[in-house]
Amino acid sequence: MNPVKLGWDTRVPQLAGKQRNMPARSIITARQERLGVELRKLRERAGLTGREAARAMGFAETRISAVESARAGVSPERVRYLASQYACDDAALIEALAAMADDRGRGWWEEYRGLVPSGYLDLAELESDAAELRTFQSVHIPALLQTEEQMRGIFTSTVPKLSEQEVDVRVRFRLRRQEVLGERSYKAVVHEAALRIRAADFKVARDQLLHVLEQSDRPQVTVRVVPFDVDGFAGVDTPLVYAVGPVSQLDTVLADTPHGGAFLDAEAQLNRYRAVFRMVEDVALSPVESRDFIHRLVQQM
Repeated sequence: MNPVKLGWDTRVPQLAGKQRNMPARSIITARQERLGVELRKLRERAGLTGREAARAMGFAETRISAVESARAGVSPERVRYLASQYACDDAALIEALAAMADDRGRGWWEEYRGLVPSGYLDLAELESDAAELRTFQSVHIPALLQTEEQMRGIFTSTVPKLSEQEVDVRVRFRLRRQEVLGERSYKAVVHEAALRIRAADFKVARDQLLHVLEQSDRPQVTVRVVPFDVDGFAGVDTPLVYAVGPVSQLDTVLADTPHGGAFLDAEAQLNRYRAVFRMVEDVALSPVESRDFIHRLVQQM
């Protein structure tokens, strides 16, 4: 291919060139992996193989591969350069990707690396960077709305059993995650089953419901309930967290699977879970009706 005919600027930014000998990452986060995936999507939409893109822009082919697989970092300047060479004219997407590249992954969750599963860290980072959070839960109260004693009840019931120290660390980590509620919109749809299941004892269950009511008073928090007797609800096959990105292409879904949480970001997957969330919102009680419903559950206890 002739890059001149394609209108490519083969002059690589000087700052980007300094990164050519950067060592491979020993740890790759979900956010870094997502950036690589999005850069690969841009290249493929431009109709280029990795070899063609590397040759046209004067890169080593291994460099393109390393960036797209997140084994190597990439600067915001190089992200913008790559996007321009791939003929991407979506300014909002380009700047969102550049912001991802500029994030060095030093959030508070890094203090827990090696202490909790790496997926927990990826979730905390996802929540921290989201423009809005949505969740549907059918078995447990949403994690960001749980009391400390509710968390302990859940973590002490895991298989295999966790040590007391492991439970303490996971509880502290989840409590720290809850700080995100003061920073962005949070929409939770909860099935009645989750409200009635007792992770511990009667008192913990009652205090948990009162805590949900208290949190739902916050202006940025919306809680809606799907009662058992609602019509037109065939069920949802998995609990989910939907993180709204700075642009719709960067939305992310965390879905529970038998083998743990899975981060989903393919366009078809995002469209499916957007539809799922609309469906559960359509059958859920309104926020006011949901508060009344939870109040009645408390009075019945």
